Parts: sequence; structure tokens; C-alpha cells
Amino acid sequence: MDFAFSDEQLMIQQSAASFLAKASASAAVRQAMLSTEGFCPLVWRQIAQELYWPALIVPEQYGGLGLGFVEQAILLEQMGRHLLCAPFLSSACLATPALLLGSNEVLREQLLPELAAGSLRATLAYQHARGDWRQARQPQAHAQNDGWRLSGQYDAVLDGAQADLLLIACQLDDERLSLFAVAADQAGISRETLPTMDQTRRLARIRLDDVPLRAEQCLNPAGNAAELLDKVLQIGAIALACEQVGGAQQSLDLTLAYIAERKQFNRSIASFQAIKHRCADLMLAIENARSAAYYAACVAHEALAAEGDAGLAGELGEAAAIAKSEASEAFMRSAGESIQLHGGVGFTWEYDPHLYFKRARASEQMLGNPSWHRERLATLILESQP
Repeated sequence: MDFAFSDEQLMIQQSAASFLAKASASAAVRQAMLSTEGFCPLVWRQIAQELYWPALIVPEQYGGLGLGFVEQAILLEQMGRHLLCAPFLSSACLATPALLLGSNEVLREQLLPELAAGSLRATLAYQHARGDWRQARQPQAHAQNDGWRLSGQYDAVLDGAQADLLLIACQLDDERLSLFAVAADQAGISRETLPTMDQTRRLARIRLDDVPLRAEQCLNPAGNAAELLDKVLQIGAIALACEQVGGAQQSLDLTLAYIAERKQFNRSIASFQAIKHRCADLMLAIENARSAAYYAACVAHEALAAEGDAGLAGELGEAAAIAKSEASEAFMRSAGESIQLHGGVGFTWEYDPHLYFKRARASEQMLGNPSWHRERLATLILESQP
């Protein structure tokens, strides 16, 4: 497979890098992560209304640009490099694919144009244990005459307090899974922002108290959403892996810049053979992760284009597992080495390595950690054997 970018993709990469170098510089990141919203509304408006990033993978018929997931991966890598504080991962990489892969055309026509325009921010709410939704029980929706009534809570929802729309997973009386689209300000819904180690990304606890659900709010026919949720989370894991690759690369770049200036025994420490070996190992790990992430992005593109073709389910699962595990470990290793090679200032607030280390640690656990993904990969390989 040829991973060389086209001229159009290079233009997307360069424009994203140029914009984020200013809009998401270190000072801007620190200001955004300490704000009430967790991101800068002005930057989000620029992203949505001038750059059209939320519209990238939305088909033209719904007001989007109709490009592919590889183009989105290019953006995500640059976002990871600059620690962008914005609800892009939750809205454009979880909620948007859920609507695209769902079968409710009315909801697509109603919601996708607003998501593409950035005027509507959405997220996916589900319960999970160690990143696996199968190991956790979703809130129960009890049947009523006019639909269902849902009570329960979701413990850690990405950008849950900032979203305007919630795509919620719940179990019906027959234990089958459903996904519903619910306005975040609907009566019976309360949201609480949670303290997080990675202050550049927000999580929230969402409680639902007798919230009414109707059949027309289902993304798929009621009780038929288990495969949809699994596929959306795999696409989300691929998106996060692409972002992690960017963070890993920037951690290495910060380290290379610092060790070139730092001197011991009247010479730059970058000239020491031991330091060269450590940086070379980091570069190899990052390149492995980048290859896995962009291959997975190609598979995600095919999965979205095929609108849920069952034939791609196994390949998507394998690609997501490889990309997320490789990218998580490369980012953690690069961020940890960055703090080590920065020496005494590596962990201080004034320097940026600690921000990347916190993002690396939080991202490692989000949407499944490397151990969970490798276990799943082994299961998929064994199940595919004749």
C-alpha cells in the first residue's frame, strides 16, 4: 500500500500545521485547559467555519466536504502534535461515524449538516470497564407506551459536559443494545465535569433520570446496535491512534531541540552515543506506529464508505487493535524519554514535556489500553483460522 500523500493531502497537512502552530501554541493550550469550557470557542469557530474540519468526512449530500478518513487522520496527527483543546475527537470521530454507519436517514439529514458546520457538538456516551463496553452493563431503558424511559449514569464521557447532543448506549428490557440521539439539555439529564490528569481533555459524568426515548431517536432499529457501537469505537480508536502519533513525534522533536542546546563536558549531549541510540529507538517506534495508524485509517475509510459492510468488520478490528496498541506505546515511551532527557526541568510546569506525558497516559487508557487491544487482536486472529 502506498502511504505517500497526494498534493491535496500535503496541502491539508501544511495548512493544519500552520494554523495550529499559532492557535494551539503552548500558551494557548495552557489558557484553554484552565478555562471553564476546556477549549477556546473562537478557535473552534475558526476550525468549523473557516477550515471546515468537522465537515471533512461528512458526505456532500449532508453539507460536508465528502473527503476520506485518511485526510481526517492527517488533521488528527497535527492536532496531537499541538495538543489541540477542542471537542473534535468526540464530535467528528465518534458521533459523526455513528450517524454515518447508523440506518436512521432522518437523523442523518437532521444532524449531520449541523455537525459538519460545527454549530452542533456531539459525543458518544457508554459504560465500559477497562475500555471494553462488553464488560460493563449499560443503563436500562424500560418500555413504555410511547417508547422507553431511561435512568442510569455514564461515568466518563469524553466532552460530555460541553456537547449539545448525546448519542447514548442503553439496554432494552430484552437485554439487547440500542443507541439513541438525545439533546444534552433535555429534562432529566444532569452533567458533572470530572477532574482529570490530562487537563487538555475533558471527561464528564452524565446522569439520566427517567429520560423519555422514542423510536425515531434510534440510530439503528431498536435493540440492534451492538455491532454499530463496536465499529464506531474501533474507528474512534484509530482516530485516537493518529492523534497519539502526532503527540509522540512532537515529544521527540522537543527532545531533539533541547539536547542540541544542552551541553556537558563542553559538547552538546546530542553528540553522545547513548543519547543517539535512545532517540533512534524512539524514531523507529514512532514510524512503526505511524504506518499502523495510516493503514488503519485506510481501513476505516473503506468501512465508512461501505456503510457497515460486514465483510470489513474483521479487518477493521485487527487494524484498530494494532494501531491503538502501537501508537499508545510509542507515545508513552516518547513522552517518558522526553522528560528524562530534559533532565531536571523535564517535569516542571514551565516546560511542555509534562503536558505530553499526561496526554499520553490518559490516551493510553482511553478506548482500550495496549494489553486489551492485543488480547482482542489474538482473539480475532484465532477466530479467523479455519
